[in-house]
Parts: sequence; C-alpha cells; structure tokens
Amino acid sequence: MDKKEHIAIFTTASLPWLTGTAVNPLFRAAYLSKSGERDVTLVIPWLSLKDQGLVYPNNITFASPSEQEKYIRQWLEERIGFTSGFSIQFYPGKFSKDKRSILAVGDISEIIPDEDADIAVLEEPEHLTWYHHGKRWKTKFRLVIGIIHTNYLEYVKREKNGGLQAFFLKYLNNWVVGIYCHKASCYILMQNSTYVKTKDNALMMFLSVFICVIRLSAATQDYDGSIVCNVHGVNPKFLEIGEKKREQQQKGDQAFTKGAYFIGKMIWSKGYKELLQLLKNHQKELAALEVDLFGSGEDSDAVQKAAKKLDLTVRVHPARDHADVLFHDYKLFLNPSTTDVVCTTTAEALAMGKIVVCANHPSNDFFKQFPNCWTFDDSEGFAKLILKALAEEPAQPTDAQRHGLSWEAATERFLKAADLDKPLERKLSRSSSNFMAASLNLQQKVDDASAFVHHVASGFEISRRIFGAVPDSLQPDEELRKELGLTNAARRQG
Repeated sequence: MDKKEHIAIFTTASLPWLTGTAVNPLFRAAYLSKSGERDVTLVIPWLSLKDQGLVYPNNITFASPSEQEKYIRQWLEERIGFTSGFSIQFYPGKFSKDKRSILAVGDISEIIPDEDADIAVLEEPEHLTWYHHGKRWKTKFRLVIGIIHTNYLEYVKREKNGGLQAFFLKYLNNWVVGIYCHKASCYILMQNSTYVKTKDNALMMFLSVFICVIRLSAATQDYDGSIVCNVHGVNPKFLEIGEKKREQQQKGDQAFTKGAYFIGKMIWSKGYKELLQLLKNHQKELAALEVDLFGSGEDSDAVQKAAKKLDLTVRVHPARDHADVLFHDYKLFLNPSTTDVVCTTTAEALAMGKIVVCANHPSNDFFKQFPNCWTFDDSEGFAKLILKALAEEPAQPTDAQRHGLSWEAATERFLKAADLDKPLERKLSRSSSNFMAASLNLQQKVDDASAFVHHVASGFEISRRIFGAVPDSLQPDEELRKELGLTNAARRQG
C-alpha cells in the first residue's frame, strides 16, 4: 500500500485561547483528514503553567499535554459532529507579554520526523519564523505553504513610532517568508507539464504556477507571488442555527426579534472606536436603535464609559460564545472594524442568517457575495444601512451560499489554492535551457545566503533580544523539556 501524503499544520496558538490561529487551524486539520486520503498532524504550542495563567481564560490550566489534547478534541467534536482522524503534537512555547503572542522555543520543525516531512502548512509563517533557529523549513519539507492570518503592519502603526516600526516589520516579514516558504512558481517535472519556449528556443518542462503563500484577504501585507483566498470556514454550529432561522422564515414566523449587536475582544483597535464614533455621529436619526456590545479586554472600562455618554441605548456586556442562544434572535450585526483580515464573527453572523453592516474594506471582500452583507463607505452610508436594516428582514440564503461559508468549501479552496488537489509528484526538472538553469541556480544561491544570515542572527541571545524575542527562547528550558518529554539528546540535536 502506498504511503499517504502527510500534512503538518504548525500554528501559533491553541485552545482554550479562542483566537483565530487556535480555532481555524484546528478545523483545517479536522476537515483535511476527514476523507482519510492523507495523514494530518496539528502542531501547537505548549505553555508552562505560569504562561497558561497569562493566556488561557477562566483560570483553565493543564498539567500535561495529554490533558490539553483531550480538552481540544472534546471541544472540536462537540462542534463538527464527527470523530477527527488527525494527530496532535506540541512544541515548546513562551508567552510574550509585549506582543500578546506565543513565540516558539527551539527548532519546532524537528517535531515532525524526516520520513513524514512532506508538506508543512505554516499558519502565520512570519510569526513562526521571526526567531526560528534550526533546520531550514524548505530543506526539511518538500513543500512549505504559508497562510497569512494577521495584518501586523496595521497593529504596529497604532503604537508609538508606529510608522517606523511598520516600515522595518514589512521588510522583516518579506524576508523570513521568502526564506522559509516556497516560491510561487517552480520549474519542476509533473505529469501535466506545459511546454514553453525559452530564449534559445529549447523546450523545457514548466509547471504552471502554483501558490505557496496564501493571504486570507487583501487586507494583509502583500508578498511576492502570493494569492488572496479565504481558506477559512465557520463552525458548523452556526450553519445549523442559520438553517433553523431559515425554516422559521419559510413558515412565515418572525425569526429575528432583537435589534443590533457587536461581539469581539474589547480593545479599541478591534472596531469599538469606529463603532462608537459612528453611533455618536448619528444619534438623532438612529434614536430607535438599541445596540448590545459583547466582549472582554483591556479597554472594557473605557468602552463602557464612552457608551454611557451617547444619547442612544448602548449596553455593554462581558464576552460570550457567539453560538450562545442569547445571540440567535438578533437581526443585525455591526462590524466597522478595518484591522481584521477576515473577521470570523462576520462569517458566523452571516451563517446564522443575520444582516451584517460592515465597512467597504478589503477584509470584507469575500463576504460581499452574500446578500445579507451590506457595506458602507462613509458615516452617512452607515446610518442609511442601519435604518434600512431596521425596516427589513434578512434575505434567506441559498444552499450554495451556505455551503460557501462551510469548512468543506474552505478546504476545497485551500487544496485548490495550494495545488494540493493533485498528487504531489514534484521533482526537479532537467531543463535543456542553460539560461533558465543559470537563473534558477543564482536564485538558489541568493536564497541560501539569505537563510544563512538569518540562521546566524537568530543564534545569538543578544541579537534575538534586540529584535524582540522572549529571553532564553533559543532552547527549551528544563521545565518545558520535562513537560514535553524532550530528552537531552533531542535538545543537543536541536
């Protein structure tokens, strides 16, 4: 029996932290493995007990990786309705307070044995490789695909000296993604190669372009040779809620009995600043509007104070699970945020059959195909859409539109975008073109030199600290090694 193709998905967060890079790679692993055609491993960070207390909500902690894995699998299977067939591995991580992110410790590519190193999917490749010191990802794996989740440039622009920080971060991101993810086009031999003419009229085998860096939307930083494709879906629970609402509408019942709401981490940069300003601008014409805000975060008190100053009914509540029955009857979801790449809560609201009023912004381009997604260009447009939504009922989505929001459809888009819907039989071609061979050889030398510079720079504690690495993150400490069962031999190998 032929060995199955193996896909290793590396990501930067894990449950119970309900952030996008914890939830979406988990669903991706489940649906990629569902058919049984390929082996899938999800590789996620393990945190020491101290760091768990800083990251995980509601005082949830785990004494061992196996305990956390049990929690993750139970959470997942309650939502997807089938038993997942992928494996879970943990890499050592440390929490960076200033970045509010988990950073890898040591060479995490070593988690996957060489014999299984077919395809690596790096969820947030820039984040995973800023401080990577070890084997080069493109040497370890036959194909390395990056999925760009986060608009880091937009976030740093809001900090002190943000413009300068964004300038340097842009080039750093381009540099590490170029080093560690495969290029957009490769000259390789495949069954269905296309013959093209070279300058010296020699025929060579050329693979039509395949993409190895996928941007979830055009709201992210651009990368050479990347493609924009939303390869995320929604939790099936939201589609089930939407189906019940559609059945109520078809019976002539009033499916939506509540007004408007917004849900998200309660920090100003997540859309709260824009939303409260828009409501302030149109208090008179929107006097009949009632809005509920749900979230928790560093700016919760400030948001509550700002909401109380409005001459509108704006209620502020703690964070809740978006699938909670509390949200089912809301008709209108408001989301003026422009810092998201693809807003998960917008997709969830559309799946539940609600009207969504959001900014006309690249992060929302994917959602414009759905009739219940209404976009505004300015403050006046926002107010007009709110009044229209209050007077109308949501459209009933078709089965095809509902499928477009699902993880089944997202998995199909991912496989097609990454050219994985065909067998991975990629080998170096033998080109008769000296010109093309020399060009490829030169590019390889440039890439190798660039990778060497990064490897050297990332190997010294002082240079790592200058660029923002967590202290002592070059190798796992004794506590992490013990909890993950890493041996001294493994440490020396790393």
